[in-house]
Amino acid sequence: MTDYKLHPLCSLFPRMDAEAFNALRNDIDENGLRQPITLHEGMILDGGNRYRACLDVGVTPVFVEFAGSNIVSFVFSANLHRRHLSPGQQAAIVASAQDWAKSQTSGRPISGQDCPLITVADRAAQSGAHINTQKMADKVAKASPELAMQVAHGEKSLPQAVEEITGKRPGAKQAAPVEDDAMPAPLPAGMVQIEQDRLDELQANLKEAIDDNASMARVFESDDKLAAALAEAKRYREQARILETRISGLMNEKNEAVRAAKSWQNKFLKLEKQVKDESCKTI
Repeated sequence: MTDYKLHPLCSLFPRMDAEAFNALRNDIDENGLRQPITLHEGMILDGGNRYRACLDVGVTPVFVEFAGSNIVSFVFSANLHRRHLSPGQQAAIVASAQDWAKSQTSGRPISGQDCPLITVADRAAQSGAHINTQKMADKVAKASPELAMQVAHGEKSLPQAVEEITGKRPGAKQAAPVEDDAMPAPLPAGMVQIEQDRLDELQANLKEAIDDNASMARVFESDDKLAAALAEAKRYREQARILETRISGLMNEKNEAVRAAKSWQNKFLKLEKQVKDESCKTI
């Protein structure tokens, strides 16, 4: 049997986690392959997980050749919004796909048909991420395609990747000094990192949205003919308000988690002391 490799566009997407993949394997083992695997130029364009599951359980894969006109649009339609991906991952995938599409048009002008991701607005609309998140992903993909791939696969967050290439974490603020005696109990590293990444990305988006809104208001408020532009400025203000609410909610969640962790640490210390006291009595 031919050993099919993943198409570069297919490889942008993270593989299924173990639990999801086992469920897929079991379904194919019991019911067969329900959806054919799409090939293009001898590579798997869509269905890499299904192909791997078929091989694992001994089911013969069924293939169809890609018959559309734009493989970028096809892959996005089949995968981008059907998976549990963060906005940063979606933006990184779109930014990386743009680079791949550009490489396929070497020596001739790039058209929307070749690459439907020419402008940052195009890419943000495709990824569904905020335009400022898309700008960050574009910056990472341009500086380091390998780093962008790590973001796309969920191995690093987008704020982490931006920090690696710029030395500055987007949205991060200098924390106020805390006395040693007031230090809360440490949270699991993974939990802290996830919450901080989400917070940094939201804060970066909020700052950009506020700056955009202020700039637009200064230009347009003096001209009654640009009512549509004022309406757009109003929309930016509403987006900023929503982002502020989400940031406040994340901060509250983080504070609650810290308080809970400290409470459990105190309970553990009391229990540990009780066990030691009982041991001393026994001796």
